[in-house]
Amino acid sequence: MTSDCKARCGRTGNHPDESHLGTALDLAAAGMPPLPLRAGKLPFGNCRACRGNACGGRPNMKNAGPCECASVCHAWAAATTDPRVLTSLAWASAWREAAAVAYHPGGAGLTVVDLDDAAAIAWAREALPATRTVPTTRGQHWIYRGAMQSANAVRPGVDIKSLMSYARWLGPGTGTMTGLPDAVRALTVQKPSTVRPARPAATVPALARGGECRHRTPAYLERGIAMAEQRITEARSAVHATVYRTFLAVLSAHGGCGCLTDAHTARLFTAAQAKGESPRHCTDAWTNARTRLGL
Repeated sequence: MTSDCKARCGRTGNHPDESHLGTALDLAAAGMPPLPLRAGKLPFGNCRACRGNACGGRPNMKNAGPCECASVCHAWAAATTDPRVLTSLAWASAWREAAAVAYHPGGAGLTVVDLDDAAAIAWAREALPATRTVPTTRGQHWIYRGAMQSANAVRPGVDIKSLMSYARWLGPGTGTMTGLPDAVRALTVQKPSTVRPARPAATVPALARGGECRHRTPAYLERGIAMAEQRITEARSAVHATVYRTFLAVLSAHGGCGCLTDAHTARLFTAAQAKGESPRHCTDAWTNARTRLGL
């Protein structure tokens, strides 16, 4: 991310920040993959052919299928620096309806520490090295060079947005960007619980005879994930509750045997976000389901 966007983009006259597409083209020229956001600061939902992740996901998603959909699908994974895609007819309607512009930090080799309130900002000033800072509606984005795993609610009022995530573009910010410190990476390392949670009413399936997990059969696990995506996608009401119950069911069936990967979780989160759920709510629902099951 640089503050000399005009120089890098080779543009003169009025800066295209006045239009969302113009902003996106500037970001793309600077090596930051942009995407449009709809009202509520959310990505556009998948196209009809990709609903329920039926296409298998975009190639740039972890362990994704062969989908090369031209539309603005799959949330963060739609972000691109290709101006031909950004200005294509398939993206035109999204830009007309866009309420904001986002970018994929991990795709640009960046990490955004999203500080939601004054307390989180005060903590960052004490615990983290100074870097490029961007003011937000309620707090600040601290931008570091280097990519890492994304995670929400790593501490009160603090989210990490980098790989497999998106951050809203709010301007270039101020200050000198520094390298990603170990203190930020450490925020996503889960500390072992000192108190063993009570055994939940729900049970996690035991390993199959011979110590092999039947869920490792690709077709079995794929069918379960696809059914979960469909259940979320078809929710007509009580979406929050549906997402939580679906996460609980998936973890109850597959959470105790090591089958689930980050790619499976990303597929479920993408389906939920396409229904209007925020990344934070997805993380909270997933964490609550794991806690209930003692995982």
